[in-house]
Amino acid sequence: MPQPRGTFRTAERPARNFTASGAFERVSAPVDTEADPDVQLMLAVQAGNTAAFERLFEKHIGAVVGFATQFVGSRARAEELAQDVFLQIYRTRQRYVARARFATWLYRMVTNACLSEVRRADYRARAHSLDQPGTRDTDDAVPIEVPTRSSEEDVAGREALEQLHTAVAALPAQQRAALLLARVEGLSYEEVAEALSCSVAAVKSLVHRATVTLRGQFPEEGM
Repeated sequence: MPQPRGTFRTAERPARNFTASGAFERVSAPVDTEADPDVQLMLAVQAGNTAAFERLFEKHIGAVVGFATQFVGSRARAEELAQDVFLQIYRTRQRYVARARFATWLYRMVTNACLSEVRRADYRARAHSLDQPGTRDTDDAVPIEVPTRSSEEDVAGREALEQLHTAVAALPAQQRAALLLARVEGLSYEEVAEALSCSVAAVKSLVHRATVTLRGQFPEEGM
């Protein structure tokens, strides 16, 4: 079957395997496929419908890149990770089993990709350079709303927002993942637990610890 056209780069480099931790097999109870149109699209992809894959890609790529940018701190690297994930989804489509919402399953793979990235030996050096003032790539990260104010206040607001992104990036990887999935992407605790392969109680603990850390650094934000 030909690769889908016009959606993402299909360079000769092999896609990294982000399914090793069980994104295909370790899933929750079966989901009603009719209740999730994305699941139906993925089943169509599995049956050979490349147009369905392109629809899924176009629908989710922006949010996935935004999430990955927040996680790894680099828009360019986030785009590469997102494309690797979608390429992996397409190449391994025959292994797909519809036992969770498509978004839950997708973010399990994306989170695995981001966790693998931050564990890479060269990540710390790159992250350190991003921590320098004005170097963090957050232009396309998932926004945190700041009220419209005067130009002087707006500058201060942008600086505070950059500090907040830096503080989120400094959280332990599991806490960062849980916080972004629950508070930014809007996944339920059950879905976050599915994505992180842990219990709901563990997710609540991770989100709580992340929130306490950020609240200590930004008490005026009322987190």
